[in-house]
Amino acid sequence: MSSPENLNYENDVDQSDRHVPVNLRQTGDPGIQMLMSTRVRKSPYWHLSVEAGCWRATVYNRMYHPRGYVKPEDGGAMVEYRALVNDVTLWNVSVERPIRVKGPDAEAFANYVCTRDITRVKPMRGRYVILTDQNGKILNDPVMLRLTYDEFWFTLADADLAYWFKGINIAKDFDVEIDEIDVSPLQIQGPKSEGLMEDLVGSGVHDIPYYGLMAAVIDGVDVIISQTGFTGEKGYEVYAYNSSINAETIWNAILNAGEKHNLMVIAPAHHRRIAAGILSYGQDMDAETNPFQCNLGHMVPRKKTADYIGKEVLERTREQINAGNPPFKYQLVGLKLGGRPIDDYNSDFWLLAKDAESQPCGYITSPWYSPELDTNIAMAYVPVESTALGTKFVAWLPEVYQSIPGQPVAAEVVEMPFRESVHKSSREQAKAQGRDYAY
Repeated sequence: MSSPENLNYENDVDQSDRHVPVNLRQTGDPGIQMLMSTRVRKSPYWHLSVEAGCWRATVYNRMYHPRGYVKPEDGGAMVEYRALVNDVTLWNVSVERPIRVKGPDAEAFANYVCTRDITRVKPMRGRYVILTDQNGKILNDPVMLRLTYDEFWFTLADADLAYWFKGINIAKDFDVEIDEIDVSPLQIQGPKSEGLMEDLVGSGVHDIPYYGLMAAVIDGVDVIISQTGFTGEKGYEVYAYNSSINAETIWNAILNAGEKHNLMVIAPAHHRRIAAGILSYGQDMDAETNPFQCNLGHMVPRKKTADYIGKEVLERTREQINAGNPPFKYQLVGLKLGGRPIDDYNSDFWLLAKDAESQPCGYITSPWYSPELDTNIAMAYVPVESTALGTKFVAWLPEVYQSIPGQPVAAEVVEMPFRESVHKSSREQAKAQGRDYAY
């Protein structure tokens, strides 16, 4: 095969274990204009992102989501990346607007919809959680914040979590209220983020543990601060109450305090989150993905006695995997890729094969160039039997990234995460201690 155009994108990768196969060729005509009507919401920070230079956006949770501030001719996303890893950055991530669960049964409700044991989470603490359906498939992977004994916030990935919660509660009738609230998060990420946060809210920020919360006031506006983020770098999230009213006050306070720290407004740095092994919902997993399939098996507890949605299926899945008979065909792995530096978002799930003459057997979900590793890195789904470290593939990249026109580039399965994070994930911690984090 001389080029990826000769491959049958839709049928050659066996997706018979899915009800709806992943669309492996979806670029479309780049000259088509996407209509943005009132059906697509604008966050309270949208106009401020535009003023900061946002020149492109995507749609996330039916809202405009900034995806670029520095234009390609000025260095593009790699300029934003350098600001993140060297200084401090501000992100408009208000598309992750929280769903609040509040009431006497809030803990019981949260424990029923989450695989993790929520009863172990104390007030003013948070957790990364996954929520699965009755078939054990992932519906969302929000950050859950527990503000009080009877109030939880779920900051959304790109899926309709509020509808799911309300539907569940029609049947279960927990004594809770479930609402989207007017609290729009911002992220402050990078090695200088702690100094910036101290200037904003005082020295108490030094006492916030990883996934800890702090109530504070910024320029007269009540906020909740969490030490969390989507990068693997040091970082925080700022949740301003009544964001629709207070957006400009909070945004400008952060910009003013950030001047001496060399603050830059940027888009979410997917190149850094890939290096950290952080998954993006809708890209690296979706509503047909099993947690064990995408390296989130450590989110399925062995000792949680309380019932939760999907528990029976997930416990059976663990048994099947340990018996050598996983109920899925593909597993998420890390790859190092050859080719020219991938310096922008991929608009397709690029295909993998065993060699240049073979039919596709896997696909790349999230690729980017890593300056620290001086190579392209990616997450990808490959056959379960081909996940061993060192397994070789070839990857059909767009021509702009091919080393030799019309030829695939070399790919190799490697360890994820690709580089250490400031705070190791529970998966990384377990591995460092020699514990079984996956199954």
